[in-house]
Amino acid sequence: MLDVFFTIDVEVWCDGWRNLDEKFPGAFRQYIYGPTSKGDFGLPYQLRVLRQHGFTGVCFIEPLFATRFGEQPLAEIVGLVHENGQEAQLHLHTEWVDESRVPLLEDSNCKRQHLRHFSKDEQTRLIATGTKLLGRAGAREINAFRAGGFGFNRDTLGALAANGITFDSSYNASLFGPGSGVMPGVTVVEPIECDGVYEYPMTVFKDGTGSLRHAQLTSCSYRELEGLLWQALEKGRRSFVILSHGSELLNQAKNRPDNVAVERFHKLCSFLDKNRDSFRMCGFQGLKPTITHEQPAPLVSPIWKTGARMLEQAYRRKFR
Repeated sequence: MLDVFFTIDVEVWCDGWRNLDEKFPGAFRQYIYGPTSKGDFGLPYQLRVLRQHGFTGVCFIEPLFATRFGEQPLAEIVGLVHENGQEAQLHLHTEWVDESRVPLLEDSNCKRQHLRHFSKDEQTRLIATGTKLLGRAGAREINAFRAGGFGFNRDTLGALAANGITFDSSYNASLFGPGSGVMPGVTVVEPIECDGVYEYPMTVFKDGTGSLRHAQLTSCSYRELEGLLWQALEKGRRSFVILSHGSELLNQAKNRPDNVAVERFHKLCSFLDKNRDSFRMCGFQGLKPTITHEQPAPLVSPIWKTGARMLEQAYRRKFR
């Protein structure tokens, strides 16, 4: 049995940093609800499909935007997640720190894109702030975290432990993971324990070109994901972590559904539903961690699936 984590990073962006207060209401609707002429394809759509299949998804919710726009929109997001029986966990995009109406740190006048750009003490305080914001918005049992843009470092794990957060899913071997200071010289692809926190890394794989990619709904074809899941099961892997976003099923302009991504999502859910004897969709609340002391090589996807995905992605780009 392989534990599969379908994780959704829930974020609100205002297309730049000017006129934020004017742009925010529209940006909130766009990034959270995803209205289009064919219906809404944002976060509630994904949550409903997961609920209909009886799955537990993990919503990593970014709360620091509430320090600029107030806590009601954040509470609305948490409400949507809980109404559909999904987990609300913590996600931080530190680009919001200098936009807060009340200073969050002594030195908060400049924009620092990633959490790894802050000291351990600053990270500890920001994680505490995010946890409090989510808690006041109604989130229950916050015990997992993901850094925005996967931009964490080893200090982040100590900061999480200081805040009583047990699980992290910030390690991404295709991005900042190798330079994070977590197991230097080793590519982490399976759960480990480090500094009192259990790290559940993003699932990564080498495609037919030799490139290392992470398992994301809009970055992998359905055939790639299905094949990688079977491969992970056969190799005795402990976890498989998939990435999505609240606006993942929209095109780049966010004015119409991305039909290819929507189809991938439904196929993936149907596949996991039909193969419950092999794959267990789960979250972090109540999870008993299973760690490994030896890291295997990344999964591998054949070149023909890479080629098929490239053709599919080229088709998607016509409808940006």
